[in-house]
Amino acid sequence: MADDKAKDVAMQMAEDARQSEWDAVSFTAEMFKGNFRWDLLNPFPAQPPEDKKIGDEYLEKVKAVLEKHVDPYKIDETEIYPRESLKALAEIGIFGMKIPKEYGGLGMSVTNYARVLGLVGSYCANTVTYLSAHQSIGVPQPLKEFGTEEQKKKWLPRLAAGEISAFALTEPDVGSDPARMVSTATPTEDGNFYVINGDKLWCTNGYDDLTTLIVVLAKTPDKVLPNGKSIPQISAFVVETDTPGVERVRRCRFMGLRGIANGALTFTNVKVPKENLVGKPGMGLKIALSTLNVGRLGLPAAGVGTGMAFIEDAKWWATSRVQWGQSVGKHQSISKKLANYAASLFSMKSMVYLTCAFADKKNADIRLEAAAAKYYCSETLWKMLDDYVQVRGGRGYERATSLYERGDRPVSLEMAMRDMRVGRIFEGSSEVMHLIMAREALDTHFKLVMPIIMPKPGQKEGKISLLVKAASFYATWLPKVFMPVSAPDARKLNGANRAHLHFAAKTCKRLARNLFFTMGKYQAKMEYEQIILGNFVDIGTDLFVMAATLSYADQLLTDNPADTTPQELADLFCREARKRIESNFKAVKSNHNKSYKKVANLLMDGSLGWLANGSMNPIPPAYQDWEKNDYAHPAGRFVPAPEKPKKAK
Repeated sequence: MADDKAKDVAMQMAEDARQSEWDAVSFTAEMFKGNFRWDLLNPFPAQPPEDKKIGDEYLEKVKAVLEKHVDPYKIDETEIYPRESLKALAEIGIFGMKIPKEYGGLGMSVTNYARVLGLVGSYCANTVTYLSAHQSIGVPQPLKEFGTEEQKKKWLPRLAAGEISAFALTEPDVGSDPARMVSTATPTEDGNFYVINGDKLWCTNGYDDLTTLIVVLAKTPDKVLPNGKSIPQISAFVVETDTPGVERVRRCRFMGLRGIANGALTFTNVKVPKENLVGKPGMGLKIALSTLNVGRLGLPAAGVGTGMAFIEDAKWWATSRVQWGQSVGKHQSISKKLANYAASLFSMKSMVYLTCAFADKKNADIRLEAAAAKYYCSETLWKMLDDYVQVRGGRGYERATSLYERGDRPVSLEMAMRDMRVGRIFEGSSEVMHLIMAREALDTHFKLVMPIIMPKPGQKEGKISLLVKAASFYATWLPKVFMPVSAPDARKLNGANRAHLHFAAKTCKRLARNLFFTMGKYQAKMEYEQIILGNFVDIGTDLFVMAATLSYADQLLTDNPADTTPQELADLFCREARKRIESNFKAVKSNHNKSYKKVANLLMDGSLGWLANGSMNPIPPAYQDWEKNDYAHPAGRFVPAPEKPKKAK
């Protein structure tokens, strides 16, 4: 019973935090309803020439600084990001790319910001993480959207000049479930301050002494309704890191991204002025989710850059490496991997630049598109890198410095794999993205059906009225998703790609039908069918990427009709996507999801312990006292680090 109550609280908090209405049209949201809005994507919203010129010129500046001041191999091996490198980057204004010019920033478009992250991501993932954590989810973005004019004038110029920011949400027992948050922000008696207490984990940039401002999410007093019911409140604060009580306790070290200053932080009686509250009390989760709607584009943009980094090497390796009398690229098993790598990269560029254009034009609601870009690009890039390591064999697994030291081409492929693996976890794991996207995809049905199936206490509208409203909607909507569609217009595309476009248009109706009938089958239990929801999200994502890819190909062909390579890339991607789509439709109806649950329960209840017979404890004896030292939730503190971050000179 307690678990059910906790789940209900968590679900309600998540529901209250999400944006309840669609302020503008969303291609992907419409697609889940069975409407293939090709007019929103075509013609492809190409970057305006004047904005592209700004980006081109700035990319040259960034490239020069990276080549002169940033050694990605040294950063990876020493696990230290040099102060002089950050200073050199700050001098060209890179920490103020998204900050408006009136506050000292560069005021870049989202598209140019993504292009810069792509360039940096192709060269050094540690650098792109510093920049993205600072600007995509750090202090600048929440202030731009929710800050007061006084807050913007106070903090944005500092951040544009090179001070670094961070975002503190995660706690030792809190990942994607904010209802479990234990950090608190208690108002003082005079109401002029909040006192923050708590512990935050995995705060990217948080361990760096150059980080001066952090957005901290903490629980504020519950909101009490007239009926006496209490609603938990989470609020967002800008905290100066030199405030007494803020402690960088320990640096966290990872498989990859070895140069980032990710930290475990504690806040002990940290007194912050009420003016540091961002937005209103209780808006913390809404601010976090809204920030991520655009902020999530940073990670896929960097992923595009990482993918681009190895295209030239793939050409060189495929042609120069000879095995069994011919270049390895001519062997069918290798050519498949190389071809899919190129087609996948083309699809990533298509959806990222399309979504960035939507964000710049502010003519679309991109919460689903940004989530899809983050999810798809992180999953796809991991597969691309894994395949390319296989293509390169031992030289793919070997470190770049080792290759160089023995006279081989120093390609940072294994480092890229270690660095980019976290993409499937950062800013919402792939599993969480499935749930977020599924909730948005079901929004129309959720609003109509859930008040009937699971009425809320105090619900004003009666069941009969709700049934009439739902019946009226479905009487009109349901016949439409069975109607045939005409092929959308894309005259520059060849026959094969026009066929793919027609497939996408008609399949979105099939998706809408299946989603509706599956929801009818499971009703209130639909939330437990996470794998099936994931199947639907994967179908919708592939359809969105198909549409973006075909529109991008059409635009490139318009600009340069003689270059037919976009046709080939789009065709191959769509062929592979259609196979995945059919597989996911099949998995909705025929699966063994119950077996997953059954076997997992056997593992959790200890019935499978015999599988480990003959093994050793993977934790060596010297580390087996970890239980004595571990963070003791909720009263304890992180184990303090023997060393403290050094102050910048």
